[in-house]
Amino acid sequence: MDAASDADLVSRCLAHDEAAWDQLVDRYARYVYAIAARVYRLGPDDTDDVFQEVFARVFERLATLRDVDALRPWIAQTTRRCSVDALRRNGRETPVEDVPDDVDQGLAQLDEALTVHAALERLSPECRQILDRFFTRDESYRTIGAELDLPAGTIASRIARCLAKLRDVLAPDLARPKGRKAPSRASGEKVRRGR
Repeated sequence: MDAASDADLVSRCLAHDEAAWDQLVDRYARYVYAIAARVYRLGPDDTDDVFQEVFARVFERLATLRDVDALRPWIAQTTRRCSVDALRRNGRETPVEDVPDDVDQGLAQLDEALTVHAALERLSPECRQILDRFFTRDESYRTIGAELDLPAGTIASRIARCLAKLRDVLAPDLARPKGRKAPSRASGEKVRRGR
């Protein structure tokens, strides 16, 4: 089952669905922590305070969000403001001209990571597992094969197939030329040449 879209979560949150609120917080918790801790380099206590403040504001102001597609940027902007407020409270205010250039780069990297994470959630559990083992845990084909009881060559082909599926999820319009449908043949089926 696909994860709920942001639009669906926002709609359910506005209808006072507590499970949807928990899901929204779970979806964006690591993102908020990463912005506060890695981009603004706040300590653990300040990061926790920023986290609480961000989600309190989101909860209070969710109904004012005009475009549900802007949820992630809105949460990012709210986190940036709360992080700057935390820096000011601690007397660590930085003049605008001294703000490091890597703040925007850090946010862009976090946005990209969140996009990939959301796309991975739309893949099968098998694809998520094999891509996680290979790319996140840096396991070899041999190690993955031993754990999953599969030949190493099979692992390589599954990684390639799962990456293609991930590419389709991330950029479906770029994955294949316009007007062409995805092939419907089963994996391993031979393609016949026309005569």
